[in-house]
Amino acid sequence: MAHFNNDDLEYVDDDYYFEFDFDHHHDTSHIAPHPPSDFEDHFPTSNAKTDTTASEARNGKDIQGIPWERLNYTRDKYRETRLKQYKNYQSLSRSRSDLHKECLEVHNGKTFYDFHFNTRLVKSTIVHFQHLFELNSYCMKLCLFDRFSCSLEKLQFHIIIIIKRLVLFVKNLYSQVFFKSFLFLLAFLLEINYELCCIGDCLRNLLWATSKHDVYLMQNYSAMHWSSVLRRGKEVLNVAKPIIPTLKRPGFLAQPVSRVQISTMTVKENLMVAGGFQGELICKNLKHPGVLFCGKISTDDNAITNAVDVFRNPAGSLRVITANNDSQVRVFDAENFASLGCFKYDWSVNNTSVSPDGKLLAVLGDSTECLIADANTGKITGSLKGHLDYSFASAWHPDGRILATGNQDTTCRLWDIRNLSQSMAVLKGRMGAIRALRFTSDGRFLAMAEPADFVHIFDSHSGYVQGQEIDLFGEIAGISFSPDTEALFVGIADRTYGSLLEFIRKRHNYYLDSMF
Repeated sequence: MAHFNNDDLEYVDDDYYFEFDFDHHHDTSHIAPHPPSDFEDHFPTSNAKTDTTASEARNGKDIQGIPWERLNYTRDKYRETRLKQYKNYQSLSRSRSDLHKECLEVHNGKTFYDFHFNTRLVKSTIVHFQHLFELNSYCMKLCLFDRFSCSLEKLQFHIIIIIKRLVLFVKNLYSQVFFKSFLFLLAFLLEINYELCCIGDCLRNLLWATSKHDVYLMQNYSAMHWSSVLRRGKEVLNVAKPIIPTLKRPGFLAQPVSRVQISTMTVKENLMVAGGFQGELICKNLKHPGVLFCGKISTDDNAITNAVDVFRNPAGSLRVITANNDSQVRVFDAENFASLGCFKYDWSVNNTSVSPDGKLLAVLGDSTECLIADANTGKITGSLKGHLDYSFASAWHPDGRILATGNQDTTCRLWDIRNLSQSMAVLKGRMGAIRALRFTSDGRFLAMAEPADFVHIFDSHSGYVQGQEIDLFGEIAGISFSPDTEALFVGIADRTYGSLLEFIRKRHNYYLDSMF
């Protein structure tokens, strides 16, 4: 996992040359507080202090509401610092010196989607042991030490360092640096814990648009609905409370769950399907009260539900599919949640997606290879070779002929399903792994999200060489085009500037902006 924290915009830190403290000077009292355990159904309507409109952005306001004019550094300077300090996690240590030679030379600067609106009244959140990470960041700032990067391959090296620092800690036990030594040791241990725990927490599918006016996202333990017309948020599912399924049939394996840490979600066909860090699966019909199905689909110790999807098979029957860290892909009947198949692979499955015709299954995970399998049987029919690290995301072009795969090696590869011998194109990210991929329903555009800061849009009609780069600050919780292609939504997970951003497809009709 990459080490990155947006707290630099909040705290004084000599290492970052910042002298402005947002916590003391930036009024956040108007921001809707995190709801209590008995969540209210509705959240406040649009607030001019926290929202940013298209007209305000054209007049110079930052689209995320970051007050650069009050800081002693510019946005460009901060971007430069972020690019230099970002560390992309690598699972496999392979040479990547020639990777750029394969990548398309993309001409950015196009504007396919214009910024339209940003709200902080709903905030995407990403569950990856955030409290440990925040404590770690706090300790590091007090100690003024550089943060360490730790992977499994370096674990033995770091254990030795821990022992050495324990000795140093004991030596300083009664000295004036006792407190500082304690904080440093604690921060270092938390850093390793964060790295090991977050290796499986690499996916960012926590936001879905079902129309250009309706968006669903995770905010703490709430699945929220945001109406871009009413500009109001509403809770539709609370996963902190005990959840009891409403569907009861003989042999039904559903079971109550509670306090689920949601790791992934999708919203399709009026079904909201979410997966949890302990192998949970939850399904809610948005047209009916209660929860249709919930339970643990895996009892494995490492059973994170990495991806979920809803699709129709060639016969038109609705199915739910899951990908888990226990190396299995499972298929369920969306009506009664009977298990229809369980496909076992050789490595943890991070992502799976079904082709538009329901016949083919893309399987990606902790391997440099990506697999193509029969969606009905799980039998492998082809392999995709070219990536240098583990893969996280995939998306099918609506015509079913092109598959896009996103990898930790910071690239997205495009594959012609009729010729799997090599990728037809390679698209490069700016600084991190490719965590999310989405095609518009007309196939015109491909959106590609990195873990933080950057969303890229490519025009398929240009052969993917014409692009738009959306430059933001903060972890990206998810991206989603509306089904009619008219809107693109981006969820930013950040303690202060977490928000939902809306972009609208450029149609050369600007008069609508005057309404807002």
